Amino acid sequence: MEIARGTYGFRFTEHEELPLCRLFAVGCDTVDRSDYDWDGLRRTDGPLLLFQYTLSGEGVYEAEGRKHRISAGQAFLAEIPGPHRYYYDSSAEAPWTFLFLLFRPDTILPYWQKYRREAGIVPRLSSDSAPVRMLRMIVTDAAAGRISDPLIASSCVYQFMTELVRAQVVNSRSRSNWPENIRHAAEFIERDYADMVSIDQLAEHVGLSKYHLIRRFSSSVGMTPGVYLARIRIEKAMELLRGTELGIENIAQRVGYSSGSYLIKTFRRMTGLTPGEFRHGSESLLYRKLFLD
Repeated sequence: MEIARGTYGFRFTEHEELPLCRLFAVGCDTVDRSDYDWDGLRRTDGPLLLFQYTLSGEGVYEAEGRKHRISAGQAFLAEIPGPHRYYYDSSAEAPWTFLFLLFRPDTILPYWQKYRREAGIVPRLSSDSAPVRMLRMIVTDAAAGRISDPLIASSCVYQFMTELVRAQVVNSRSRSNWPENIRHAAEFIERDYADMVSIDQLAEHVGLSKYHLIRRFSSSVGMTPGVYLARIRIEKAMELLRGTELGIENIAQRVGYSSGSYLIKTFRRMTGLTPGEFRHGSESLLYRKLFLD
């Protein structure tokens, strides 16, 4: 779908009682002239956060002492005012076409900082990734006049930033990106969760010291091997609680716990429910499954 070219600005009255995200401008533009040149220290419209994504062509972004050529599929993050510069290089072979989103940092800054810390200032994103699709939709809605009040504008900024952070989390936690020995460790836990004795056993299986296993596993998976093992055991316990009439002691044994009391303690810590409450509903909802992060 063709995106309408143009810049759309928003200056809604602030809601003092509601901490809303504040959209400043959004748009799609194509430039092929050398006067497209923004110096972050000379701008007076800040404080602002800028996310700019290249659809085609190439632009230049200078920041943190480095010069980056931002080609198709790449974005840059800029904090305004700030020590950066982005511009069109007149020696480029084609015009630079990009999407951009400008918004105030208050309320949404922690999301921005997390994404920048993990993805860097020049991240690469697929054109069909959720954040880029979201940005296209915001531009389209702006062009159609559908961003008509501060609540809609706030929702646009919040959804975009949460999609951006989520995309980075999913990418970093993707099993295909894990080192081979960490994938083997996870597979061992998923297969032999009922018979695992200790993390030392797991470390020996994948040829790492216990310290290096925990550090690398946590970095790749987002949790320690011990927490991953507990999560797998509790998920298997849920299946047995809702799919069989087995008693707590029997289920504990089947998922690798030494006693029913230990299963109850761990189950409550991870789900907020006892196994009995999960199975029968009690005064809570009757869950088929609880999803754990």
